[in-house]
Amino acid sequence: MLKGARLAISYSPIAVVLVLVAAPVVALISSWGSVDVALWTHLWNTQLPALIANTLLLMLGVTIGVLLFGVSTAWLVSACEFPGRKWLSWALVLPMAMPAYVLAFVVLGMTDFGSPLQRFLAVQFPGFHIDLRHPVAVMVVLSLVFYPYVFLLARTAFRYQGITSIQAARTLGKGPWKAFFSVVLPMARPAIAAGLALALMETLADFGAVSVFNYQTFTTAIYKSWSSFYSLSTATQLASLLLLLVALLLVLERFNRSGRFAESSAQLQRFKLSGGAKWLASLWCFIIFLCAFLLPVFQLVVWAWDEFSMLQDRRFIGFISNTVKLGVMAMLVAVVLATLSQLANFYSRSKWLSYLQVFASLGYALPGSVMAVGMMIVGATVDGVLARHFLMGSALLLILAYVARFYAVANGPIETAMAKIKPSLLESARVLGVSENQQFRRVVLPLLSPGVYVAALMVLVDVMKEMPATLLLRPFGWDTLAIKIFELTSEGEWHQASVPALMLVVISILPVVYLLNKTTKNS
Repeated sequence: MLKGARLAISYSPIAVVLVLVAAPVVALISSWGSVDVALWTHLWNTQLPALIANTLLLMLGVTIGVLLFGVSTAWLVSACEFPGRKWLSWALVLPMAMPAYVLAFVVLGMTDFGSPLQRFLAVQFPGFHIDLRHPVAVMVVLSLVFYPYVFLLARTAFRYQGITSIQAARTLGKGPWKAFFSVVLPMARPAIAAGLALALMETLADFGAVSVFNYQTFTTAIYKSWSSFYSLSTATQLASLLLLLVALLLVLERFNRSGRFAESSAQLQRFKLSGGAKWLASLWCFIIFLCAFLLPVFQLVVWAWDEFSMLQDRRFIGFISNTVKLGVMAMLVAVVLATLSQLANFYSRSKWLSYLQVFASLGYALPGSVMAVGMMIVGATVDGVLARHFLMGSALLLILAYVARFYAVANGPIETAMAKIKPSLLESARVLGVSENQQFRRVVLPLLSPGVYVAALMVLVDVMKEMPATLLLRPFGWDTLAIKIFELTSEGEWHQASVPALMLVVISILPVVYLLNKTTKNS
């Protein structure tokens, strides 16, 4: 009886997460039981083919961009020696702190009509102007924001490939380029594919950047179906199609993992570039860092300099308060569930719990808009059963959506910290007469706490930056910094949007700095 109770307690935290992740997915699939034929006919005749084409085109463009930026810079900083390599190896990670929708409105604000750049061009080249409201601009912006996913994983793969395989290729007569394409890239393929999959899932989830550029994709169609057509069923069905694309990405990425190549534990010896090559390497890496982070942050500071009076507005204080409140509440729930799940997995050593952890982490693969629409169906169903307004329009439903989507973010650092707690440590403590409660307080908690802290910080930042789910599920009067940025940029108020945007960027740097400390050691 006692064993069964302990087992139930062990499984209960992960069961909560499984329900949160599975419920919206089931709701999305079940939505096809009733189809609004007239609305779908209208969508197909007017928008749907273009939405499909735009989404696929965006994925193709971002694939090219993140591979170009991420792989090239990762190879240069890990395998080559050139001026500025050390500081560029960590600076190239900082764009992870830049929300895509922030970089999007900064780019448009810097090049829009009436901007200093356009006035300069009008004087120097009459009749000539730049219009960046173009699909290629969207692709470049998203590539600049998401390339660090590929950069981080590819850099690690390049650094630990070992020198024997590359030297063997060189002794067989292959030049540097041939050795790179025939040996280096195939060995790093699984890591690059994993980073690319993350970048493409973020691309499919993006709503803010494509809205700023007025580029119509599945995410914008889901929002319009709900806000303009007031058709939750159609929005749900569109979300399920987007979910199908995400599932396909996950399957392809998992399939790619099966073909791993052997790697060596010896670090790759760097090639010392000379002449113009070393300066070209420095220039290429610096240009990417300049465009993705340094220049946008500088522009935000310039715009915000005369707009900080916004902070005295009580409404703006409310936006900050709502952002922090939602972030903290979602962070606490996600971190507590992840910690309890990992502790249960550690003490029970159950394979089933390990498998369930993997499934529970799939919520991160769901775009915010998909998760939001699925949660709407769940909330409406629960409210219908209870015959009262309990979930719909409440902060609780939004927090549940956050937890379901970002549980994987909390689980990762905690799982890594838990892996450092070896059973032999507890055995040694037990031999020394330390009780189980003391073992937990004096051994487990100190080793687990760094992972819990990092998990809390990362979930907090991700929740505060989340736009689609917040836009669809926020209660009345619960606008956040991300929502304020969306509203101001929709009206072309770049200067005013710079203040909340700068706040988000500054806050987001915290977990990125921690990540840098972990990934740039011995670089």
